[in-house]
Amino acid sequence: MTDEKARRVRIGVIVFVVLAVLTGVEYWIAVSMTGNLLPLSVIAVAKVGLIAYFFMHIAQIRYREGGH
Repeated sequence: MTDEKARRVRIGVIVFVVLAVLTGVEYWIAVSMTGNLLPLSVIAVAKVGLIAYFFMHIAQIRYREGGH
């Protein structure tokens, strides 16, 4: 495996773990707190950002010439 590919796999695994932790925190907030809309919304936006940036490669769309 090349260094670049290994770096991308490592970043993907780190992002996956962060998403899993955020999901656990989301669950904990949902079952243990009342008035939990704001913290759950903040976590949801953070998760959407991570997924869009790292797994959907949104940042590369404007820089890439040609098709996908």
